[in-house]
Amino acid sequence: MSMTRRSLLFALPALALARPAFAQAIPLSEISRYFNGFTTAEGEFTQINPDGSLSTGRVFIRRPGRVRFEYDPPDQSLVMAGGGQVAIFDGRSNQGPNQYPLRQTPLNLILEQNVDFSNRSMVVGHTHDDTTTTVVAQDPENPQYGSIRLVFSANPTELRQWVIRDDTGAETTVILGNMRFGGDLSARLFNITAEADARGR
Repeated sequence: MSMTRRSLLFALPALALARPAFAQAIPLSEISRYFNGFTTAEGEFTQINPDGSLSTGRVFIRRPGRVRFEYDPPDQSLVMAGGGQVAIFDGRSNQGPNQYPLRQTPLNLILEQNVDFSNRSMVVGHTHDDTTTTVVAQDPENPQYGSIRLVFSANPTELRQWVIRDDTGAETTVILGNMRFGGDLSARLFNITAEADARGR
């Protein structure tokens, strides 16, 4: 399994857009409301890999528990989560996908049915500067799974990027752009078995 693709699910960052300054960090309750306020989302992403290389593509989210990262050509890789599993399809391989439980990735923390940062001990960092609020979270029972650093702008609250630090300390940044919410995303997008069958693996 590619460490680049594996790292994506262990730690993801977003565009540093100019925003009006705000006096205080965005409350954790408001950040929870942001995630619980949508079921589906899609948009573009730019990924900064641990080795400094860049990848681009499209991301599709269907809460709870489903996400799909499609990489732009010539990269034929695909990362998806559904049915409680993460699958990594290597575009250069004719083998089936590498799979592991979604609960073993920090991304699971924002794909839960009910995201609640304010009432859980998973938040290990909550800071702000003139334009953004940053929240660092990890599974309090399994910190070895890594952490996710979420960067938000305010007025309105928007997730701009995430950075995932995996169990080796490597970081992968995902910068989000042109996000759209509330669309109709087919369950087929997140069906690992159907994807494997379509690829003949």
